[in-house]
Amino acid sequence: MNQELAERYARVKASLPGGVKLIAVSKTRTVEEIQALYDLGHRAFGENYPQELRNKERLLPKDIEWHFIGHLQGNKVKYIAPFVHLVHGVDRDRLLDELNKRALGLGRTIGVLLQVHIAEEDTKHGYHPDELRALLQAGRPSDRWPSVQVRGLMGMATLTDDLAQVRREFEGLAALREELARTGAVPADDFTELSMGMSGDLSEALAAGSTMVRIGTAIFGERA
Repeated sequence: MNQELAERYARVKASLPGGVKLIAVSKTRTVEEIQALYDLGHRAFGENYPQELRNKERLLPKDIEWHFIGHLQGNKVKYIAPFVHLVHGVDRDRLLDELNKRALGLGRTIGVLLQVHIAEEDTKHGYHPDELRALLQAGRPSDRWPSVQVRGLMGMATLTDDLAQVRREFEGLAALREELARTGAVPADDFTELSMGMSGDLSEALAAGSTMVRIGTAIFGERA
């Protein structure tokens, strides 16, 4: 199994341009599977469920960089706040409030990406672009949430076979990041990340300028 994992991992890495960070989506994968990829040198893993992530963190090496990539409920922040590296899907001010409160109590800073609703699907979460414009016009996020570091944007495209539409959605998100960066509300050196792209729309995301991609099955194989 480890040889197959190594081959899949090598193929995925070879498909990515330099400077693009690979988040290995390890939700529902076993500790043994994650450890096997860790042993190949990978360190950034993405999880969707807070309690599952907490349980895995206790059993795996402490230098793993954990990314939370699912929809996060405020009452579940406590499970991941002590160690999470980056929360990809921050889609409301109240979640920022809770992340800041927990991080402040722990004496640490939590990195976040602001999720933007770019898809033509009601099931996707995220701020509307105008909400983000208003948020940053109101002042620096670091003044309101000093223990949270806003590092960029995240978005999920519409689940469709129309790849031209997917490209437009990703390009719109990239343009929004550039626009918001020009406001100066977030230091330009901090506001650099664009988390977009999974196995099905990877090419479109990379073409639009993604800096982080979330890949699971192409690395770990099909789930049992």
